Amino acid sequence: MVAILSEKVLGLSRPVKRAIALAADALLCVISVHVAYYLRTNEWADLQGPMLYPAITAVFLALPIFAISGLYRAIFRYSGGAALLAIVKAVAIYAIPFAIVYTFIGMPPVPRTIGLIQPILLVLFVVGSRGIVSGWLGGIYLNAVAAADKPQAIIYGAGASGRQLASALQVSGQVRVVGFLDDDPTLWKATINGLNVHSPDKLATLIARHRITDVLLAINQASRAQRASIIARLKGSGLHIRTMPGVDQLARGIVSFGDLRDLDIEDLLGRAPIPPDVELLHKNVTGKVVMVTGAGGSIGSEICRQIARLAPDILLLVDSSEYNLYAMHQELVRDMESGLVNARSVVPLLATVRDRSRLDEIIGTWRPHTIYHAAAYKHVPLVEHNLLEGVANNVFGTLNCALAAREHGVSAFVLISTDKAVRPTNVMGATKRLAEITLQALNADGLPTKFSMVRFGNVLGSSGSVVPLFRNQIAAGGPITITDREITRYFMTIPEAAQLVIQAGAMANGGDVFVLDMGEPVKIVDLARAMIELSGLSVREEHNGDGDIAIEYVGLRPGEKLYEELLIGNDPMPSAHPRILRANEPFIAWAELRVALEQLNAMIAERKSLAARELLRKLVVEFEHNGDLVDFVALRRDEGVVSS
Repeated sequence: MVAILSEKVLGLSRPVKRAIALAADALLCVISVHVAYYLRTNEWADLQGPMLYPAITAVFLALPIFAISGLYRAIFRYSGGAALLAIVKAVAIYAIPFAIVYTFIGMPPVPRTIGLIQPILLVLFVVGSRGIVSGWLGGIYLNAVAAADKPQAIIYGAGASGRQLASALQVSGQVRVVGFLDDDPTLWKATINGLNVHSPDKLATLIARHRITDVLLAINQASRAQRASIIARLKGSGLHIRTMPGVDQLARGIVSFGDLRDLDIEDLLGRAPIPPDVELLHKNVTGKVVMVTGAGGSIGSEICRQIARLAPDILLLVDSSEYNLYAMHQELVRDMESGLVNARSVVPLLATVRDRSRLDEIIGTWRPHTIYHAAAYKHVPLVEHNLLEGVANNVFGTLNCALAAREHGVSAFVLISTDKAVRPTNVMGATKRLAEITLQALNADGLPTKFSMVRFGNVLGSSGSVVPLFRNQIAAGGPITITDREITRYFMTIPEAAQLVIQAGAMANGGDVFVLDMGEPVKIVDLARAMIELSGLSVREEHNGDGDIAIEYVGLRPGEKLYEELLIGNDPMPSAHPRILRANEPFIAWAELRVALEQLNAMIAERKSLAARELLRKLVVEFEHNGDLVDFVALRRDEGVVSS
């Protein structure tokens, strides 16, 4: 009630506030006269008696002097030393005629000392009143300003999660929650923890009234269709849409604004993740020795996390990056100690897949049952500019792992491949397709190891994903850079990709190429627009320059293509998983391929970039490069077509 009264007082016009101040000072003049009489006589005067005249005199004498002295031009909530001095001067001026009349001349039966005591009391009362008002309204005003400076948020969902989130945020004090939105009409106009529940149709009105900046989704129980509908409704609101923090953070009772997350990427794409088959997940992992190459990378690390939860006997982490390997190992050790994962042992092993002897040493020592080969160079432009290193790592690194696996009796070997291997237009895609062909050829050679590969589209959240790039560009104020208006990509999340890889290995008969039914491809520009709008911002259009974040089209990079595909042929077959397909892809017989690979390896040793790319063209018949040789070293040495 006090807060409401304070806000109403602050909202009054200046003339009304001055009138209130005049009335208050008039009352203080009357009170000070009667208190002075009490101090002189030790009894209260009759309000209608002789003390009525000095009270009237005080009012009609003091108020004009106060007004002329500027006491009513000051803003009371900012009263300070200067205002105090002005009051003392004004009362001193007032005291002279008042004392002359009632002390020196005298007005019986008014005691003469009233003319001296009353001005002293008046200055104390006026100064005290200004101090009280300054402290009261000033504090309220500062609190109001501080509240206005905080993010103004409304919570979508007035259920248990929403109420818990509101309470936690109120404790943190970092955000002002102004109310709830909920689709349930029975909750509309209800009050929960002092916050009103509104219909979502009232959102525009609430935004204008409370200057709302953020909407916090607390709709954990909503179906994916309901969630998608809510997000679509909010997308044009201009609000930054955030989601609930983790359950453990809510359980602590205090949630900082930074704990609130941007929307999950599945919400932006509108596609449900593919549910895993639990039996397939466990088949090649539980109770077995499992090895992951590239264990510290974005894909490899998630494969390690998923495997560690499936109770392997030993999990071998192989990576050439010391920091990535250390970070992954420490994470899994912490999770083992806290009981979050069930691996009996996790072993970090520094190694590069280009070192065959080191791979033989590792595989021969632990004899893994399954190898997941995630180590690769995946960034399209970087591999274009470092062509020979890309071939050496992606093709011969895979070959080294496969031959070591075959020699030491590994049961299953799964290559993590990419949709860029399908009709590639860049060296990276061609190397991954040649790695696939190599495994297909080895498998057809009649060896016990089951070699398989799994292709998927862009993995969101990986080191090369557009999503973190776009988020950083939005945070920096733009622009968002896109290569072409028409560029499209397939998308999936890292956990989804990791689960697919594990399940594919369990379904493999040998030589399998697995692909995911990923639904429809997504236009990158549509993804960028959605991310901008769901951040509470608007797209700056080229034709009028309005909006917050611009989208710039920078042109395709070397080796990049507009559309990605998942299949070379058009006759995929179903698998044991309803959303995983088995492709039937052509390959080269091992006897022929082995000779070609020896030639390719010699070209790497002799640093012949163009010749290596031409041999890639012959081995990967679908490879149609869309640009000139851009290998940095070759260009620097002016190699070109002359010295290749």
